Amino acid sequence: MAKKATQADDQSRIRNIGIIAHIDAGKTTVSERILFYTGKEHRIGEVHEGTATMDYLQEEQERGITITSAATSCPWRDHTINIIDTPGHVDFTAEVERSLRVLDGAVGVFCGVAGVEAQSETVWRQANRHRVPRLAFVNKMDRVGADFFRVVSQIKTRLGANPVVLLMPMGAGKELEGVIDLVKMQAIFYDEGSQGASFEAREIPPVWAEKAREHRAILEEQLAETSDHLTEQFLEHDRIEFTDLVKGIREATVKGAIVPVFCGSALKNKGIQRLLDGVVAFLPSPLDVPPTVGHHPVDESPIPLPSDPEGPLAALCFKTIGTKHGDLTFVRLYSGRLTPGDQVYNPRLKKMERISRIFVMHASSRDPVELASAGAIVAVTGLKVSVTGDTLCTKAAPVALEAMTFPETVVSMAIEPKTNADRDKLSVALEQLAKEDPTFRTRTEDETGQLLIFGMGELHLEIVKNRLINDFGVAINVGKPRVAFKQALGQGGGAVEVEATFQKQAGGTNQFAQVRIRVETDPEKVYSFTNAAPVDVIPKEFVPLVSDACRDAAQSGHELGFPIINVKVTLLGGAAHETDSSDVAFYQAGVLAFHEALDKVGVDLLEPYMKLRVTVPAEFLSNIIGDLNSRRASIEEIDSSSEQNELIASVPLSEVFGYASVCRSLTQGRAGFSMEPLEYRPVPPQLVSQLTG
Repeated sequence: MAKKATQADDQSRIRNIGIIAHIDAGKTTVSERILFYTGKEHRIGEVHEGTATMDYLQEEQERGITITSAATSCPWRDHTINIIDTPGHVDFTAEVERSLRVLDGAVGVFCGVAGVEAQSETVWRQANRHRVPRLAFVNKMDRVGADFFRVVSQIKTRLGANPVVLLMPMGAGKELEGVIDLVKMQAIFYDEGSQGASFEAREIPPVWAEKAREHRAILEEQLAETSDHLTEQFLEHDRIEFTDLVKGIREATVKGAIVPVFCGSALKNKGIQRLLDGVVAFLPSPLDVPPTVGHHPVDESPIPLPSDPEGPLAALCFKTIGTKHGDLTFVRLYSGRLTPGDQVYNPRLKKMERISRIFVMHASSRDPVELASAGAIVAVTGLKVSVTGDTLCTKAAPVALEAMTFPETVVSMAIEPKTNADRDKLSVALEQLAKEDPTFRTRTEDETGQLLIFGMGELHLEIVKNRLINDFGVAINVGKPRVAFKQALGQGGGAVEVEATFQKQAGGTNQFAQVRIRVETDPEKVYSFTNAAPVDVIPKEFVPLVSDACRDAAQSGHELGFPIINVKVTLLGGAAHETDSSDVAFYQAGVLAFHEALDKVGVDLLEPYMKLRVTVPAEFLSNIIGDLNSRRASIEEIDSSSEQNELIASVPLSEVFGYASVCRSLTQGRAGFSMEPLEYRPVPPQLVSQLTG
């Protein structure tokens, strides 16, 4: 029997948050402590032991990293905190993107030693784009070399944020005694025997008292700058009252003016409870964020959607995972309610779907509920055609929420089934993987018939390969990963207009269509299409065929066969015949016109560039620079302000396959590096044949 609804209509007590960070900053360890201290789990799972609740996939447990975002719900101080633990590896950045799209707040976790790392910047920018209020948690303060205030400084300089310290450590490394709450002006000491579940608030020890007063004063000064009322109070009384301080922190956090900073050591069970208090006290509920704005699927008119359970249904599908019982689709409700058995409408596909069951998730386990209301994040079964980015609403009040966008894939790999029996299994498996992961794509080469799979990096494709073998039981042969080149319009992407006619007699039937199009660069979209043809020239039923033809022609490439991106096609006119025009004729005319446009304007080959960040001791810096110069890299920044020099460069992906072993050999294993996709840039003409041959 289904349990009663756990997602109450009292949205003020709901917090939808994500845990975001660079790989190895300790996100999952933080999540595991949250589950333990909130009573959701009765034992602490450890990443290094492969027992973390939130890393439930076999690949995650074996590698000790998060690959797919996992959701859970837990109670804290009469509130419900819905948590999504996101991956830190750049290859799985889409998991972060779609999580932040539906969350109201986030906790950014930073390593107390490494500080703000490459992927920290990436996920922070993603959160900025979605305007998600954040708290920061400086983790691993028990590690040798941890420096809390250096990390706080990096949050300001590298992320452009306004960090406000609310919790400061008493010591670092082995000397970490506990933490000081600068809001309540208390020292917190943790009982090691209770795994940190028991703690005691005491008077701040004399050795830390002066530093605590100093940073409390800084806290009040920073907060005074966020509000006229607080400025006035601070100037008049040289301090801010406790009640006004707490209220001011919340208001400034919700509007993104500050980032409250907490600290501790998740592994050593310090600082997590105060972080949870901060989530409840300072991060927004669904009622605190601006109403989501959708649009009418036909006339594009804006539709504000206040977070109201009594309003019309508006929910966004943001993740799908396959299970042995069918697909499980994660949805965020922005308005209205859902109950099992409801008929919902997908405006993109213009189809009705039925909700079979609704669940509140806890990693891989699920608790059935009878009701989900506005503000809730739940998983549902029963959807047959809806995928990531689709809106669920009612047919009587249709609305489309803004779809999600994902980065272009940068690596490809050839794949083939070992036997004919595996061929059908492979097709089904690839279709399921593409449904689950919007950054995973497949394509069959027209000339060779070779099947290629595309992903965000070598690790991404390695995980896909292992899932095909282990999860889907498909025997496959795979090639080596290679760069996923793209093409773009040549001659600076200037507009070109062409007209093409398709005329043919097939089996006694005449086929006729004529189209005139303009093709130009659109830097904002991979492909866009606009119909500007007079309504009496081309019947409206043929217009989508022209768009599909140009899109398919762009995808199949030109000459070199790599997809053409950033293309805008405008249908200007053409001609149709009363009896001889057909879908096939207009599709073929569209293909002919698009290829003719490419012949006129030409195409440039593009290759993916990566942002490479190398942390290296000074004695090996010249080795790294010399090697990168030989790889067509552009050195953009060298920071030598600390013991470890940090070098930032942009480098072609084709030049850094297998860079890990090179980096180790050049630095006796003492350097570390991280990469993230940067952008596509033209390949120098003299290297085109070398790179694609």
